[in-house]
Amino acid sequence: MKFSSRVEVDAPAPSVFAELSDFVAIDALAQRRAILVRRTDTLAAPGPGMSWLVDFRFRGRMRHMDVTLTRFETPEVMEYHARTPGFEILCLLQLVALARARTRVIVTLEVRPRTLGARLLTQSARLGRSALERRFDERIHKLGDRLDEKLNRD
Repeated sequence: MKFSSRVEVDAPAPSVFAELSDFVAIDALAQRRAILVRRTDTLAAPGPGMSWLVDFRFRGRMRHMDVTLTRFETPEVMEYHARTPGFEILCLLQLVALARARTRVIVTLEVRPRTLGARLLTQSARLGRSALERRFDERIHKLGDRLDEKLNRD
């Protein structure tokens, strides 16, 4: 199942990329939302190979996810690969400079089932695909609004 959305931010691409790749701030945000994030790599600088173990509660149960940054091309592309016991998830963030101070952020999320139970869940989710697409689009637009607000404070 694949989702895609885009949002435009009134800031230059390098600034938007820097904000999206501020992993310390992202970890802090996750912790405030009761998501446990543990870094598992030993890289000194951001780049491919960074990895995290993520534990979070979803639908009343603790879930575990192993996330790896597979592509990191400043200031254009970040790609994450995540694995859970039932799913494999690919997340691609692309930044396109529209003007000096305007950037389009394109987010693509692909969820692939790995087990029979996950396959059944994916099939039932396809019935409500339009609602899932709408929620995904809303979240990406909220991300764009937060980026706009943070990068355009004067």
